[in-house]
Amino acid sequence: MSETKSRLGGKSPKFGIVVFPGSNCDHDTYYVLRKILDLDVIFLWHKQATLEDCDVIILPGGFSYGDYLRSGAIARFSPIMQEVMEFADKGGFVLGICNGFQILTEAHLLPGVLMHNDSRKFICKNIFMRAETDESLVTSKMNIGQVIKVPIAHGEGKYFADDATLKLLNENNQVLFRYCDAAGNINPEKFVYFGKLSILSK
Repeated sequence: MSETKSRLGGKSPKFGIVVFPGSNCDHDTYYVLRKILDLDVIFLWHKQATLEDCDVIILPGGFSYGDYLRSGAIARFSPIMQEVMEFADKGGFVLGICNGFQILTEAHLLPGVLMHNDSRKFICKNIFMRAETDESLVTSKMNIGQVIKVPIAHGEGKYFADDATLKLLNENNQVLFRYCDAAGNINPEKFVYFGKLSILSK
């Protein structure tokens, strides 16, 4: 949070959680920010044309618009997304969680696409992931190589980008986490596409 406050001239950031039809992790996110971290946070309805002076925008998980066509494909055209894209282009902080991450790729704020899992099944379980950098807001308090256990729940969680994009992501240190086992080992056969889990925009 110190990096965010530094960029905001020392003031505490105001968080905005965008709510789409079908969002189902918006209140979980609100609870953590407001009740646990005691931060200023509001909900932003997807039809709004303003971000209400928020300093950090969060696109939560869920099934926006029922995941019709493709996860995030319709939400990307919600009125508020034009504001989010302009905010991001100016260097604003935007975090996409699960379906929110899918929306960010559909809006081309992040490179690549999310594809159906190889199993063609919805996966809900705990997995391990390894921190690949300590130079991001999310991982600044972590050690490179640190392994954490987190839950996942998705049907389209297979990240794909072409070789040139993957090369640039790695060269620019834009990969935050990779899937791994409990010991931090990445199995290239099981965890395809470099086992990529989280990426940063430029």
